[in-house]
Amino acid sequence: MMQRVRGFAAMIGLIAAIGLSAPAIGQQPFVDKFVLADTIQPVTQGELERAIARANSDGASALIIELDTPGGLLDSMRSMIGAILASKVPVIVYVAPAGARAGSAGFYLLESADVAAMAPGTNAGAAHVVSELALFGKPDDTMMQKVENDAEALLRSYVSKRNRNADAAEAAAASSHSYTAQEALDQHLIDLIASNDWELLRALDGREITRMDGTKLTLHLAGARIEPLRSTLREDLLGWLVNPNIALLFLVGGALLIYLEFNVPGTIVPGALGTLMVLLAIFALGLLPIRFTSVLLLVAALVLLLLEAKFGGHGVLAIAGIICLTFGTLTLIAAPVQEMAISPWVALAVSAAFGSITVFLVRLAVRARRLKSKLGPSALVGRHARAMEALNPEGHVLVEGEIWRAVSSEPVPAGASLRVIGLDKYLLRVEPASPQRTNSPPI
Repeated sequence: MMQRVRGFAAMIGLIAAIGLSAPAIGQQPFVDKFVLADTIQPVTQGELERAIARANSDGASALIIELDTPGGLLDSMRSMIGAILASKVPVIVYVAPAGARAGSAGFYLLESADVAAMAPGTNAGAAHVVSELALFGKPDDTMMQKVENDAEALLRSYVSKRNRNADAAEAAAASSHSYTAQEALDQHLIDLIASNDWELLRALDGREITRMDGTKLTLHLAGARIEPLRSTLREDLLGWLVNPNIALLFLVGGALLIYLEFNVPGTIVPGALGTLMVLLAIFALGLLPIRFTSVLLLVAALVLLLLEAKFGGHGVLAIAGIICLTFGTLTLIAAPVQEMAISPWVALAVSAAFGSITVFLVRLAVRARRLKSKLGPSALVGRHARAMEALNPEGHVLVEGEIWRAVSSEPVPAGASLRVIGLDKYLLRVEPASPQRTNSPPI
């Protein structure tokens, strides 16, 4: 009996041991994947930092950042590099798919990764700093040199730690040199070339990498599944709104709606919607580098358009205002890459439309203000009327679609054309619109 009990207990222990060890034996490693196919700016900075935080907390073996960017803002790039260097989980920056690039700030991100990889048919480099400091015009050479030297020093600080070619990397930053995937591999700027994610993971399995703190780590990525990290709705909306063309359209459209609310008070919807659009545009433009000289051009354009509408300048003031508006919108964003600048076609279309609409609406408002004293019954003086019945001397007349009681200084037949010459309370004084001719016999 005791032998049976011992055998039963041993069987239960064996089953329990197998059950406890089953998850560990069958557990599959995984890597998170974040796709950055946009410019480098505060919105993509927030997305990348969220992806790194997620990879550091969910037990991922590594984080793949699939990169395709023309570059972007220097401050955002620095923050993103700091997040990559501080990550506890190995970060793999992979320039893909074919045709993608890691231009300008993207090259700095590529070199900061624990593993730098590229797909065939991609390129990286052209990382010379383009100044974002031109808020009041072109910065002086000394300031520009400081910015360039600082960026190059940042690049050297981690390229050497990653055991990559610091001279080739500095050439990309100092002289805008660009490399194909094979050239970057030959120059020891990247660690490998892979055609897709699975080939990348197979090639990295068992590879030893050196972290920023000098520790060695062996990657075990064979058969790892890939968990894509999708952007949130908030990030999608911010990414769409931070487009300078969208921000400009929101600003102009919102301003026109607010103006409409002032001219037609009580409608509420145009004013509320216009205010929301203007606030969203200001928020979006606040995330981008703005030239204040361009803001002054926009203010000057508005003043010229208002002067044209009020005083009239035979169109000269309006044309000058539209020109100022066009140059102001074209140069509003101090964009380090063309993808972050306002499109010339958008600037021209918005300037011409906004200028024409503003002049038209302000002229209507000025004309209405000048006619304000003539509103009401007094505005009927001088108007044409028609007798609805014979006036001898009083009767009813039709004026501007309204029926009024009128008195005439001489008898008037029904249907006669009259002119209003005065008003006594609610009684119009009228006279024939033209002298009545009498037929006299020929002499």
